[in-house]
Amino acid sequence: MRRLWTMYKETRRSRRIKRPGTWIRMNPAQALSVGFLILIAIGTLLLMLPFSTSDRHHLSFIDALFEATSAVCVTGLVVVDTQTTFTVFGQVVLMALIQIGGLGFMTFGVLIAIMLGKTIGLKGRLMIQESLNQLTIEGMVRLVKFVVAFTLIVEAIGAIILGVRWAEDFGFPQSLYYGAFHSVSAFNNAGFDIMGDFSSVTGYAGDFTVIMTLSSLFIIGGIGYIVLLDLKINKSLRKLSLHTKLVLLMTLILNILGTVFIFFLEFNNPATIGDLGMKEKLLGSYFHGVVPRTAGFNSLNTGEMTMGSQLITMLLMFIGGGSGGTAGGIKVTTFALILLAVRALIKEDEEVNLMRRRIPKELIFRAFTITVYSMGLIALVLFLLSLTENAPLNMLLFEVISAFGTVGMSLGLTPELSPLGKQLIALMMFAGRVGPLTLAFALARRREKANFKYAEEKIMIG
Repeated sequence: MRRLWTMYKETRRSRRIKRPGTWIRMNPAQALSVGFLILIAIGTLLLMLPFSTSDRHHLSFIDALFEATSAVCVTGLVVVDTQTTFTVFGQVVLMALIQIGGLGFMTFGVLIAIMLGKTIGLKGRLMIQESLNQLTIEGMVRLVKFVVAFTLIVEAIGAIILGVRWAEDFGFPQSLYYGAFHSVSAFNNAGFDIMGDFSSVTGYAGDFTVIMTLSSLFIIGGIGYIVLLDLKINKSLRKLSLHTKLVLLMTLILNILGTVFIFFLEFNNPATIGDLGMKEKLLGSYFHGVVPRTAGFNSLNTGEMTMGSQLITMLLMFIGGGSGGTAGGIKVTTFALILLAVRALIKEDEEVNLMRRRIPKELIFRAFTITVYSMGLIALVLFLLSLTENAPLNMLLFEVISAFGTVGMSLGLTPELSPLGKQLIALMMFAGRVGPLTLAFALARRREKANFKYAEEKIMIG
């Protein structure tokens, strides 16, 4: 009997050897999730090194994990002050994590493979497709080359502008370093800053150069690389894809509405823009009107804003930016499809149409699935935080939506979170960066499609 058992185990082992990878095969969603987890783990270890932090500070494992997750997931929520806690080495580690996390680790992997002269196979193209949230695998290598080149050029321009502006405040070459850090953070919609005391850029709320440079960086980075490539290839508005037109239109509408709402809601609030001049009021309202869509910088004291402004901010954080970019949230196209589907249902239209184009029904189902799944995830984490944290519900909800949308804005709760609360928010940042539907696909078991359909029967709703 023992001999038979030994032969059975050897047979099983030989089968595994003959078919490598069959028992550890992962779909693109699972591979993408695991890749981000590995990157977070590496970042955590690097941030825990003694020379990553100043002599007065040493990060615990939970704090290092939180900071690494926030950087990789380009969120910007922090439990320690970035300037005073981290050395230059630690800040460079954060900047590298932000850059890799923003572009996607698969983008860097493909870039290295291209530089080594290797061919990108079907599996690699599928991974890029999942990482950049594209509909097809056509032109993936070209897209990667464009993404890397465009990112470096725009970040360099932003770093130079900010570096020159801050020269009078910090002097050369520190101003260039500050410019580079904030340019990378802004373009990747991370929201990390090294201004000190969790202040973000509140000291430059009325500075036209700083406000417009930072906002331009995170708006460009947040609309999505496929939109940028489409704009580069097709110079005429008529030739642009429906996706590009919708992203640009929704971005413009949300930016205008966000600015208008913040301007009127905070106009008489002395803790934000109430005591500022008209120019500073407009700049402050504009910056806070566009920054919640995943950038995370603060030009106003968020904790002192009116409840109405906080609600508008949470809605903008939940919507997020464009697909396939550095932004988070459910994405502007998802939000637009839901509105279009509701309009079609009210008008009793059988199809959802936009700009003389018909939207496939599977995309409508996907949009509703993403939204409902995201709301359920937010509700679950909010409930758990209500058990672990002693804070008002609006602060908890703001923190959860900020983490999900990879925004990085806070009402001041982040540094006060319990260890379990930090882990929950870190998990939320990870889910927001990978994408709720991608995470669901990664966790779900693969099932074969049924060869039959059940009988149809209607139920009453509404």
